[in-house]
Amino acid sequence: MINGLIKPVNVLLAGYSYMKSSAFKRAFVYGMPLAIGAELTNHCNLSCRECTSGSGKMQRERGFMDIEIFNRIILEMQPYIYNINLYFQGEPLLHPMFSSFIRNSRNIKTVISTNGHFLSAENSEKIARSGLSKLIIALDGIDQETYSAYRTNGSVRTVLDGIRNISYAKKKYNSSLKIEIQLLVNRLNEKQIPQIRKLAASFNSSLRLKSMQIISKGNFESWIPDNKRFARYKIRDGEYKIKSSIPNRCARLWFNPVITWDGKVLPCCFDKDADHIMGDIKQESFREIWNGTKYRLFRRVLLEDRSTIEICKNCTSGLQGVRY
Repeated sequence: MINGLIKPVNVLLAGYSYMKSSAFKRAFVYGMPLAIGAELTNHCNLSCRECTSGSGKMQRERGFMDIEIFNRIILEMQPYIYNINLYFQGEPLLHPMFSSFIRNSRNIKTVISTNGHFLSAENSEKIARSGLSKLIIALDGIDQETYSAYRTNGSVRTVLDGIRNISYAKKKYNSSLKIEIQLLVNRLNEKQIPQIRKLAASFNSSLRLKSMQIISKGNFESWIPDNKRFARYKIRDGEYKIKSSIPNRCARLWFNPVITWDGKVLPCCFDKDADHIMGDIKQESFREIWNGTKYRLFRRVLLEDRSTIEICKNCTSGLQGVRY
């Protein structure tokens, strides 16, 4: 009974911490996060043009998470978190032990996001039987020309075959897995939304329309869709800038950290290159890092003037009608 109360009590503590911190502009932390991201790898088979990993702009070391690091994370965090994302930068299905990570987090709602190139019949059956809660599959165009404009070195045919494989495996094993097709809406593919919506429905999958991050300053005009509902940016003072006013608060600092493949704890999923390392899970417990000096100082800076933090300048948190 007591164990069953830990998660809901933690929700109240985390929520109270965030609201009190936002109101008083001081960092109060009474609970643990409600969800975490765990990066299985930052390697990728594609070279997507506006992706920190795929574009080659990532400066940090590449590698694969050790299952023992993951098990340590799960052991400490399972009593508190409702959700774990097994992805960050890179392609998680490149990890040779990806199914072991899913199995070890089976008591938590677990999500993987993939570019869809490794959904062979064999892998699809593993995933359908694994207990994975949701599989997100990126499909950024319905034809090869549109798709590969962003997904460099990718094959739309391989992705479509992969969607068929996972859909078939889900039916075969009567799996509760949710399949979500995700479209990064841009100028080239926005007219294909009706076709992709129809495709998703044919596979009994949901469709998520997501705003596209642009990291190359000279490429805004090439990518920003005509339908500004899907645009993350607008022109201000002669430059393309995030639509958000970047308020001096952010729930991610209280609810949803990210842990890189080598055990570094980051404040959120917008810290692609690990510029703000709060601690190392191999050297400290998560709780020590979560309540430690680096996290406390980072939260304080954010509450005082979030606009000084570079990673916040691409954040869509709080934007109406825009998904990140």
